[in-house]
Amino acid sequence: MPNIKQQILLEQAQQSFSEMIEIIESVPARKRTMTVESDFLEKNFRDVLMHLYEWHVMLERWYGEGMDGDTPFMPAPGYKWRNLLQLNTKIIENYQDITLNAAQKKITLSHHRVLKLIEAHTDEEIFTKNYYKWTKTSNLYSYFAANTVDHYEWAKKRCTLIKQRIMVPVK
Repeated sequence: MPNIKQQILLEQAQQSFSEMIEIIESVPARKRTMTVESDFLEKNFRDVLMHLYEWHVMLERWYGEGMDGDTPFMPAPGYKWRNLLQLNTKIIENYQDITLNAAQKKITLSHHRVLKLIEAHTDEEIFTKNYYKWTKTSNLYSYFAANTVDHYEWAKKRCTLIKQRIMVPVK
């Protein structure tokens, strides 16, 4: 039986990822590394990409530990779900010295690794709640979608705002 839902998830993830990269690449290369004034944590494209990258890495850790029979600590050691602002702030701080090109390479590689995780499962494994003990009352889909399609849609909005602020003509 074909894994139709899995294929849809993979296609949506790839589409959203590609659209995000297109937004970044639509800004002239000399302006892509600019930092903008904003009320949100991510003030440039690198910040957005490294935020996504770190969440991919966390997902990979949760997945690996969970599939090994352990109960992964989520979202990250030393943080609880209610401390996401502190966690996301720390992520941004940790990557201030990385270039945008390096960030694009890292996010592209982690994106492909996460797609491989999705590809390794059937629709039943992805969409059945409680299928894996470590997902508790949830399913793999909630983890995969949150760290791909849903996160990429958020990132597209952030990148669009950053692009708009970069592209505002100087008066």
